[in-house]
Amino acid sequence: MQAIANRKSHLVGCGWFWAWAVVGVGFGFGVSVIGIFTVIAATIATVFMTRRRPIRGAWGVATGIGSVLLFVAYQQREGPGTTCYTTATGGGCDEHLNPLPWLVIGLILFAAGIIGHTRETE
Repeated sequence: MQAIANRKSHLVGCGWFWAWAVVGVGFGFGVSVIGIFTVIAATIATVFMTRRRPIRGAWGVATGIGSVLLFVAYQQREGPGTTCYTTATGGGCDEHLNPLPWLVIGLILFAAGIIGHTRETE
């Protein structure tokens, strides 16, 4: 019977972690143009989610923000600088940021969220 209770508690904790990760993605999009909408929605979600006591899985925010930064690093993988391309119908050039700062900070936040949640649930 104790094993079933432990499993249920674990699943509930994981659910809260991933719910907080979605909130973190909303805050992470604050680095983009759509951030004006997602940060407001994430703030409202935070208000509602913090009304529950005790707060579980809040380390997911770090994982969510880290995942957005990892996505930015992936999008900028051809940088830094200008990269040009040609196709059968045209061509062009794109400016890319240095992906390394995005990658390093994204990895740190993503891992910190998972490690923090794991230590919290032990």
